[in-house]
Amino acid sequence: MKYLIRARLEVDGRVEKHDVIGAIFGQTESLLGSDFSLEELQNKDKLGRIHVELKYQGTKTIGSISVPSNLSRVETAIIAAMLETIDKIGPYPAKITIEEIRDLRLERLEKIKQRARELLRLMKEKEPDIREIIREVLQEEQAKAQVAKLVEYGPERLPAGPGVEKADTIIVVEGRSDVNTLLRYGYTNVIALGGAREKVPETIKRLAEQKKVILFVDGDRGGELILKNVLPQMKVDYVARAPEGREVESLTGREIAQALSQMKPAEIVARELGIEAAEKPAEEAVKREEEAAAEAKPPAPAVQEKAAKPPEEKPPTVKFTIPKAVLEAAKELRGTLEAIVYDKEWRELDRLKVRELYDYISKSEPGRIYAVVFDGIITQRLLDIASEKGVGIIIGNRIGNKITHKPTNVKFLTFSDLF
Repeated sequence: MKYLIRARLEVDGRVEKHDVIGAIFGQTESLLGSDFSLEELQNKDKLGRIHVELKYQGTKTIGSISVPSNLSRVETAIIAAMLETIDKIGPYPAKITIEEIRDLRLERLEKIKQRARELLRLMKEKEPDIREIIREVLQEEQAKAQVAKLVEYGPERLPAGPGVEKADTIIVVEGRSDVNTLLRYGYTNVIALGGAREKVPETIKRLAEQKKVILFVDGDRGGELILKNVLPQMKVDYVARAPEGREVESLTGREIAQALSQMKPAEIVARELGIEAAEKPAEEAVKREEEAAAEAKPPAPAVQEKAAKPPEEKPPTVKFTIPKAVLEAAKELRGTLEAIVYDKEWRELDRLKVRELYDYISKSEPGRIYAVVFDGIITQRLLDIASEKGVGIIIGNRIGNKITHKPTNVKFLTFSDLF
């Protein structure tokens, strides 16, 4: 609220708070039209709750009235003047006199200034100690001296970290400088392509057949060209990019960690770039198909899902029907990286970007969302929040490889199960 109207009340008789409130609303109703209806203004949060304090002096009632206002200065003054027109409360003559209209913003500004002074004093009290700075610099230099050393890997003598051979996941970057940067911040499972070249080294291709691969490129046109060159040639699981206009070799440790945490599946990146990604090994593709088939096999629109039961009992089936309009919308979602959320009647509630989906579900009221259809990967994290918020059905582009727990109250399947 911006203003607070404070008024003095005098009544020639004993009245209660509800008598005062009733008189305020009753005697001001339609006085200045609907624009200044107190009830309407409260419904629109333009006026706050009216507070009344009363005490009795013999047969008289005196007290105070407080009205918080979010209106303009002129409109607030009109409301205050309107209060003074009230001349009767219950059966008794009454008089309301405006004592002040306080600007609450000025009070907040004063609090801000006071707090700023306190914080400034706090900052001065904590001025850096030069001896502490010297100690920290020495520690940083000692840490740098302990950074893992770059090695040359494979017959092509590719720049790499010492952990490439043993790691289950490798980070593939462009050149030697990128490797040195990642080593500086403790990433030893890194290997370079050996610069921008047309053909991906056979050593990296062989590693990709045995390990998960994160392709980490610059956030510029050069990084995009490397993606278009590498993705069709070798198996890549995820793609990470430096911030826009930045190179991997110039990133700090925090920026590297953030870029890697925002990596995308290579298939999605390839689709965004309009290229074909290299095929995954056959056994991995079969595994994904088996996982997807285990979730839901029957054709759409009538989809049949097995409910969890003890192994000795034959599990009952739960059927649900997906409307034709939803199936058509799902087909149109492919390649858009968008999501649609529905209620129990399959009415569309919202359409949003896939990257916003988790936060959207987590902030929704339990039971509000019945189904989610999206052009993305069904992950364990998404299933957990869906289960918590009462989402019944999730339909995605594909199922992630790290689903360790399948909530019994969430049915999930992929586009390939439907069409």
